[in-house]
Amino acid sequence: MAFFDMSPQALTEYRPELPEPADLDDFWARTFAEHAASDVDLQCEQVETYMTLIDVWSISWNGYDDHRVNGWLLLPKGAEGPLPTVIQYTGYSIGRGMPFDKTSYALGGWAHFVIDARGQGWASPSLHETTDDTHGRTGGAVPGVMTSGILDKDEYYYRRLYVDATRLAQAAASHDAVDASRIVVAGGSQGGAMALAAVSLAEHLGVSIAGCSAEVPFLCDFPRAIGLTDAYPYKEVADYLAVFPQHRDKAMETLSYFDCAILARRAQAPALFSVGLMDTITPPSTVYAAYNTYAGSPKAIEVYPFNGHEGGRGYQVQRIMEWLQELFAG
Repeated sequence: MAFFDMSPQALTEYRPELPEPADLDDFWARTFAEHAASDVDLQCEQVETYMTLIDVWSISWNGYDDHRVNGWLLLPKGAEGPLPTVIQYTGYSIGRGMPFDKTSYALGGWAHFVIDARGQGWASPSLHETTDDTHGRTGGAVPGVMTSGILDKDEYYYRRLYVDATRLAQAAASHDAVDASRIVVAGGSQGGAMALAAVSLAEHLGVSIAGCSAEVPFLCDFPRAIGLTDAYPYKEVADYLAVFPQHRDKAMETLSYFDCAILARRAQAPALFSVGLMDTITPPSTVYAAYNTYAGSPKAIEVYPFNGHEGGRGYQVQRIMEWLQELFAG
């Protein structure tokens, strides 16, 4: 894929005038009050992985409407808490997968939580249970979820997922191994969106987030993304509107409550973003829409001019590890 989006200079200046729903804060306050008010009830069961440097627990907690959400907790073997902590959210179609697929943060000496995104997991085999969605979608079922409930903000899929993600930060803060003052949320693509949502919404649960790592984040600047790229998952929305053009205004109104380029205006923690300038899945301008409006500081963005949705790959992992060392030391 060649360059197809704005020039690098235009990207740094891009701040779309995305209309913010007048009741956005009330909507999220009501969401957490009505659907996330119970005890988070983190449960941990240690599992055998045959790794000698990391201990692993299969975990679950109360997500949206007390639906049990699954995940992993990885700790450096023998480490004494409380530890700085990284919460990792997963990309579209990816569940928690196998615990040995995700070891970088625990090997860095930190506690590491991984979410199992409800109703997803069709691209990541796991020996353990995937998380079903409460609205009829079985965990691991084939795609997609982008238009699930799109005509009603109360029923939209990402309302449930954002609550699950934010409650995982609440659950992590309750664990004895975790330093609740040093919790970082992180992820790529959909995981980057969940990280942005969690850092923007955590105050509703009284959780402090120390930093946010958002790699090539998804679910940002919906109006531009849906019209700019014909790559999935955004194209799920275009496919829907091609069949039901009469629902365009209502669908876009719903999406505005979940647009991370809007929610990021509420974030307060330091952040590290990344972007690939040849990325057709999360187009560069949509990433910059979130980065340029992200309210926390300090913030930085790593730019990979000749990369697509893979972003910086190992180079970005190295950059994140360096950033975390500096952040946790501070």
